[in-house]
Amino acid sequence: MSENKEIEKKVPMTDEERLALCQKLDQELDDFINSLERKRYTEGWPEDRWEEEMDKHPFFMKSVPENGELSPLAEGLAKLKYDPEENTPLELTTSYKEDGNFNFKHKNYRLAILGYTEGIKVRCDDPEMNSSLYNNRAAAHWFLKNYRSALFDSERALSFKPDHTKARVRAAKAALECSKYDTCIEHCQKLLENDNKEKEIIDLLNTAKKKKAIQDRDDRRNKKEASKKKDQKDAIVKAIIERGIKISNCEDEDDIDLSKLEPSLPGAQDSIVHIEDGVLKWPVLLLYPEYQMTDFIKSCPENVPLVNQLQQLFPAPWDENSKYSVGTVNVYFEGYDKMPHVVDPTKKLGDLLLLKYFELKAGTPAFFVLPRKSQIEVRFLESYL
Repeated sequence: MSENKEIEKKVPMTDEERLALCQKLDQELDDFINSLERKRYTEGWPEDRWEEEMDKHPFFMKSVPENGELSPLAEGLAKLKYDPEENTPLELTTSYKEDGNFNFKHKNYRLAILGYTEGIKVRCDDPEMNSSLYNNRAAAHWFLKNYRSALFDSERALSFKPDHTKARVRAAKAALECSKYDTCIEHCQKLLENDNKEKEIIDLLNTAKKKKAIQDRDDRRNKKEASKKKDQKDAIVKAIIERGIKISNCEDEDDIDLSKLEPSLPGAQDSIVHIEDGVLKWPVLLLYPEYQMTDFIKSCPENVPLVNQLQQLFPAPWDENSKYSVGTVNVYFEGYDKMPHVVDPTKKLGDLLLLKYFELKAGTPAFFVLPRKSQIEVRFLESYL
């Protein structure tokens, strides 16, 4: 059994019909959108924080998150870029150099130094790359005013590439900042040998030569002063040995040193024993136990009687009862036998230093001054029994 079907021929749409259909579809889409629930989109990046949010994305982040955790994608990217097993030494060095350059460009010089340092640690065999790494690290040190490190890195860059002009110029400048004028002059001269007649290099060379001349002059002056001081110290030690003065904590003559003769009193360090025209001048300490007062004489000649110093000190402003005078006091020193010994103040200081049991402590002769036959003198002497 067969059926005859009438095949309808499709009639092309007219332009009016096509326009009407488009308008109908647009209206239906608008109706659908308007029927959706209206709510604010919250998944985007806020306008005022888009840079901060962008830094969190593995493709754009500039530093490791504060918590130290990286997303799996970021870890994967880092491994691809910095894994020694995934990169050749040159590729790995290049990655570290690029990281250093990025931080250098943004003036993060300390981070740039870390990047270049990691690249140097790879030890690739490309002289050009190694020279560039050291030169770039020198530049970062320069901006941080680490001039010694800048000089070292610049010269390391030159060891890989002797004709690296920028490295040599920076080496010369860093050497000048470090007061290494000979080194600065040497680098400048090498630059000028290569027909580099730049005014900057010529000025740098002239400055280094002038400062070197001043440095040489100061060195000669300092050496002369040091030699003079040494001669003075030797003369003092020699005089002390010749006089036979006993110094505390010195086993023999070879053990005598000026460091053991420095006064221990606060502010008295500049009053160390010295020699003038062959005469030793000592700092002297006078103690008054009754009032717990002291007098410090900065420079007492050894050829002058101790009583002369007392005459200048008495009457003392704290002696309200006028008990202290040259004729009414006794003077003692504490010997190395831990006992008090009375002295005759009319004798010269140098003679008192040679008395039996006298021992010079802290480079300063010390004497106790007490009213003669007074209760304070009695108690002072009894304290040693």
